[in-house]
Amino acid sequence: MNTRLDHRDPLVFDTRELGRRPGAMKKVSRSVPAPKDLGIIDVIGVPEGAAVVLDLRLESVMEGVLVTGTVRAPVTGECVRCLEPVRRELDTDFQEMFSYPDADTRTARRDEAGDDAEDEDVLELEDDLFDLEPVLRDAVVLALPLRPVCRDDCPGLCSECGALLADDPDHHHEVTDIRWAALKDLTKDLHPHSGAGDDTDENQEK
Repeated sequence: MNTRLDHRDPLVFDTRELGRRPGAMKKVSRSVPAPKDLGIIDVIGVPEGAAVVLDLRLESVMEGVLVTGTVRAPVTGECVRCLEPVRRELDTDFQEMFSYPDADTRTARRDEAGDDAEDEDVLELEDDLFDLEPVLRDAVVLALPLRPVCRDDCPGLCSECGALLADDPDHHHEVTDIRWAALKDLTKDLHPHSGAGDDTDENQEK
């Protein structure tokens, strides 16, 4: 069962001023608190409650209202290489059509894309209102990296001890080839008292 839109919701916008007059346009700027899970969950996203700045242009067309906008918001996450926090500003654009409930948008879209085109989900106006949240979520997710890094050349962590390589560029571990290690062990077995024997011989000569 669909819940009716609430005009008091900060992500719900009213288009009544456009009056279904093709060519009518309205600009809206609004700062809203970020909804929960806005981004790629457990990877990177906009913190819940953070300020999301929206600049929208609402244009009345024959089929409905075309919404073109820009979203700006802070995003946080974790670097996939060194696990350090990632903080940056998101600034991305989006565009979406909200159709009038009585508009035949399916026929128009099929004519443009071809008879074999699959029907897309159509977002509709409800009492001249539209909910921007699903469009906002799609725009933010598409603009975010799937594998965020704190910087492009992040060296990551040491595979041996987990040290942060950015703090110690010269960090390294002595690695002995296991083949040479076996030869060293063989030498010790063949000459177990080589050092002591040399001292004894020198004493005898004296």
